[in-house]
Amino acid sequence: MSAVDGLKAAALLFVAAILQVSVFAQVHVLGGVPDLLLVTLVAVALLRGSIFGTVGGFFAGLLVDTATLGQLGLTSLVLTIAGYWIGRYGETTGRDRVHAPFLSVCVVTILYSFGLLLVSFVLGERAPAGAMLHGLLPAIGLNLLVTAPVYALVRRVLRPVERTDLATEVQLLG
Repeated sequence: MSAVDGLKAAALLFVAAILQVSVFAQVHVLGGVPDLLLVTLVAVALLRGSIFGTVGGFFAGLLVDTATLGQLGLTSLVLTIAGYWIGRYGETTGRDRVHAPFLSVCVVTILYSFGLLLVSFVLGERAPAGAMLHGLLPAIGLNLLVTAPVYALVRRVLRPVERTDLATEVQLLG
């Protein structure tokens, strides 16, 4: 993996963050909002691993937090954790499987929503669980609709790396 890959991933996540904040945040279908940034992060993390997922999640979350003038670090924290875990899934199990992007987007959409709700609640912010639960199924559906084209684009920009370049197992110490 090279610095060029990092710049490509950063550019993809930057464009996705800008599009998410400016365009996709206003799209409401049955109470759900598609999350282009989350789907792009899943694609980058699956193709490049946990390090790219972690750094990309933090970078993308910080962009969203500053663009929306929201609680600084809230989205960054949840996207950092999501990027790491999807990257680990891609490194160890699911990268070559056809269903991996769809399964990852479905699971991460649920965990991301509950993660934002939990962190907001812990910080004492307003955490509307009813609205989140009402829009969760439509959001999953909308995210699954954009998964195939986004994953194909990211796969074209970030060519898959060799399996030997990534961690394939977890070593236990002790």
